[in-house]
Amino acid sequence: MTAPIRILLQTTIPTIEDDWHIGRFSMLRDLLAALRDENGAPMIQVTARDRDTATGPDALLSTIDRSDYDELWLFAVDTGEGLDAEDCAAIGRFRQRGGGLMVTRDHADLGSSVCTLGGVGAAHYFHSRNPEPDPDRRQIDDDGTPTISWPNYHSGSNGDFQRIEIVGDLHPVFADPDAAGGALRYLPAHPHEGAVGAPADDPSARVIATGNSALTGRKFNIAVAFEPSEAGGPAIAQSTFHHFADYNWDPAAGAPSFVSEPPGDALPRTPEARRSTERYVRNLALWLAGRSA
Repeated sequence: MTAPIRILLQTTIPTIEDDWHIGRFSMLRDLLAALRDENGAPMIQVTARDRDTATGPDALLSTIDRSDYDELWLFAVDTGEGLDAEDCAAIGRFRQRGGGLMVTRDHADLGSSVCTLGGVGAAHYFHSRNPEPDPDRRQIDDDGTPTISWPNYHSGSNGDFQRIEIVGDLHPVFADPDAAGGALRYLPAHPHEGAVGAPADDPSARVIATGNSALTGRKFNIAVAFEPSEAGGPAIAQSTFHHFADYNWDPAAGAPSFVSEPPGDALPRTPEARRSTERYVRNLALWLAGRSA
């Protein structure tokens, strides 16, 4: 019998009620925990937690390389100081020993502490740190929230969904034998997604999906995949944690008080878009563990 995949869902902030704490990703946690294999046995053992300290090393992240976790899904919801040097070093060793890593962030400088991660950190572009290499892309996309600067690609309202485009050969995380063309086409939308790209000096990395701004028509990268290599295990860099948040899957779940944009409700009302999102989560969990999706 195949052992369950052990996944850690982790934010980069302590538990703060009026923020993007790990409780706002409860639908993702429950979906992973509910997945079953062909024998009906649980596929995933999932742990969901926030940082245990605002400063200094986190007790689990700083020792994750010595843990029995197979995957780390890191939700960078901090404003720049969410990871300690010991955390980063341990996460690097975790990936070097073959651990799967999914790192996601959001607009402008939100989650920019991931810049300190080796390899996958270089795939994340921010406003003040590691900006997009192409200077023509360093500009406002969504102007509906003036306090938020680039990168802020507008794929739609929270609670709605976007149509994505596959780049190059279909990657396993976007495969779907039940969909037309065999590929997933929908993910949750967000008014101001961040920016990711494949580091030019890393042959294991490539962009695997893009989105299009609903306001300007600009194409932007949704996900970058790092294939397993001598550098470490498989990894995914994601443009926004809102692809996984309860509020984006169902706005009735609520959001922190600083979220000001009016939400939509197309995703919970559209079975195919919701199915596509859930399939993506399943594919991620399997691929990051080195299993077939």
